[in-house]
Amino acid sequence: MASITTFRLIPSRKFHYSPLKHQIRLRNGSLHQLRMASSFQNSSDVSVSLSHGTSKKPLTISTGKLAKFADGCGVVTFGDTSVMATSVSKTHASSNSFLPLVVDYRQKASAAGRIPTNFLRRELGPSEHEILTSRLIDRSLRPLFPDSYNFDTQIMCNILAIDGENDPDVLAINAASASLALSDIPWNGPVGAVRVGFIDNEVLINPTRHEIQKSSLNLIIAAAGHNLVVMLDGCANAILDQDLKKAIKSGVKECQGIIAGISDLAKAHGKPKRSLEEAPRVSEELKTAVRSLSEIKLRDIFMDYSHDKISRDIAISNLRTNVLETMKSSVSDLDLPAIVDAFGMISKDIFRSLIFENDVRCDGRKLTDLRPISCQVDLFKPLHGSALFQRGQTQVLCTVTLDSLHSALKMDTITMLTSGIKEKNFFLHYEFPPYATKETGRTGPIGRREMGHGALAERGLRPVIPEDYPFTVRLTSEVLESNGSSSMASVCGGSLALLDAGVPISTAAAGVAIGLVTKYDGERIEDYRILTDLLGIEDYLGDMDFKIAGTKKGITALQADVKIPGLPLKIVMESISRAKSAKDEILGKMNAVISSPRVGKQNMPVNATIEVPVHQRGRFLGIGGSNLKKILVETGVSIHAQEENVYTLFAPNETAMAEAKEMISKILVEEKAPELEFGGIYTAKVVEIRDSGVMVILYPNMHPALLHNSQLDQRSVVHPSALNIEVGQELQVKYFGRDPVSGSMRLSRKVLQTASGVTKNYTS
Repeated sequence: MASITTFRLIPSRKFHYSPLKHQIRLRNGSLHQLRMASSFQNSSDVSVSLSHGTSKKPLTISTGKLAKFADGCGVVTFGDTSVMATSVSKTHASSNSFLPLVVDYRQKASAAGRIPTNFLRRELGPSEHEILTSRLIDRSLRPLFPDSYNFDTQIMCNILAIDGENDPDVLAINAASASLALSDIPWNGPVGAVRVGFIDNEVLINPTRHEIQKSSLNLIIAAAGHNLVVMLDGCANAILDQDLKKAIKSGVKECQGIIAGISDLAKAHGKPKRSLEEAPRVSEELKTAVRSLSEIKLRDIFMDYSHDKISRDIAISNLRTNVLETMKSSVSDLDLPAIVDAFGMISKDIFRSLIFENDVRCDGRKLTDLRPISCQVDLFKPLHGSALFQRGQTQVLCTVTLDSLHSALKMDTITMLTSGIKEKNFFLHYEFPPYATKETGRTGPIGRREMGHGALAERGLRPVIPEDYPFTVRLTSEVLESNGSSSMASVCGGSLALLDAGVPISTAAAGVAIGLVTKYDGERIEDYRILTDLLGIEDYLGDMDFKIAGTKKGITALQADVKIPGLPLKIVMESISRAKSAKDEILGKMNAVISSPRVGKQNMPVNATIEVPVHQRGRFLGIGGSNLKKILVETGVSIHAQEENVYTLFAPNETAMAEAKEMISKILVEEKAPELEFGGIYTAKVVEIRDSGVMVILYPNMHPALLHNSQLDQRSVVHPSALNIEVGQELQVKYFGRDPVSGSMRLSRKVLQTASGVTKNYTS
């Protein structure tokens, strides 16, 4: 029988924030209800009610009906949007020393009642949105796997239905969390996820698509139990720091209700977890031996502040080689991979302990110091905009290209439905070639990491781009050197390049990465250090990479990757405050180079509009648009119809625009025509006979006009030859102005005839 249990969880999903009292109060207090019901054998579902405005909309998490062969399966429904996630893990460990976790999120056109528009009419490779959502789910789940778990694990999220109002990405995180919690896979979850919006000082939890378009914040939060933050990812319209902090606190608290529901479902219907042997990969005796050979030298390397990235890496590599050679000579059956693992563990311990001992980092900086920053703009004259941003040993070259609005990036069908965006006239492409880290590797299509970094930098700059900008802006960011935080360097360099291109951005934007080193005993954080402007090695050996971008006013984008099973809100709030101070300092150095959009730069594109009379439209376009193609080939100017009789011209520069306008004037030029009086009677000369009528001219050099068969005679005429009309013959016609649609002359001969068909003589 179905059982119903009611829990008092956190308040409703809609809050009101009072900036004067600095507190969140319930707008319409209510009670969350958690319902468990067994609807059929081996099937169960749990429902968590979240308030939506003044009404309630249940979030339903169910299992036991679909995909029973998977280790775990969870289906999450919110409104009429449903997402199914499955988890499967191999039963034998892989040879990797890390967790081989793969997350695939696929959005099916059938879920929206659509058919794919590609040639094959089926889903092909993953889109950019699918890849970014897969990364989002991965970052929400990975920190909660046990350190020693290295079994191949795959999580697949399929959209079952989309209602166009509730986004499926957040539901996919909850569904993946439920599938892992219900499975026998060792995992220290569950996690809960919500989307947070902010409208008119009100925090919205899981806003609809229409609400998010009005919101100044679009933030996805994944949290574990005890209000621990696992993942943050979002963008904002320069939201204030205090508003962002309030939104994060509200979202984390709301996640606890989802976590409670998943936990309750897992207790009632989940599988027992597999036993995981915590066999150490490296014995204590081996670690002691490696430590005795390397500890002093490692401390010397990490305390030698003259090292840069390359020299430090070389010194550590040489020391590792020396340790291996020394132990080879003394031990016959040496386990080389175990020694390498032990050396890596000891290096990490020493690196982190030195930060706690001295509050000084491996490059000599204090915890709050930035690396040296230098900026350059206008590097290449032929480009619309260019900038080089250097922060320490991270170097990024950004370029801006402007084109017509017809070059905007078109969205795919499902993305249009879920986001409401049909096309983007601003997009950022991020490149990370292997030489940026002194490596060799593959080139070609960008990988998931590059796509994610580019999307983050794009979100950081999008709010400063004017919505009515008449050009499409393509910003490229190529990382030439990398020693940490290249995506935030792309925000800084991209902002400089936009200013150099004369794009009227509202204000400059900058970004910084905040790191963290903790003393974590497996259950709680005993001590920690927050690091401003993260180095590459600090990211690799640390516990957090929190990227924050924004303007002087507020925050435009943020992304937090956490490597431990959750962060207390206190650390998150301190990191945001630390990032604000660093961001303002970076903006000061950028403004010293260029502080406003450049004016009067050469070779800048221009737009213009022209109005073409209806009767000249055919001459302007040419047969099959031949005249427009000719103008594009000879001048590079593209012409597009904007509205009736109005056309927009896009030229790469002023010179090309002048050439195009000259060509257009020659096409449209005609000798001055005499003014024709409406209702006037004129003598027309036949110049051509057609099946539909005769072509006539009323004055020399006139473009021939059609006198239709229906207007030739009061009798029905099938062909002009029936009236013995010949080329060169003169006819009297009456003029009735021009057709408002086609612009052609309206002429008639039959109105001048008597009932017997005799044409009266008139003097024209």
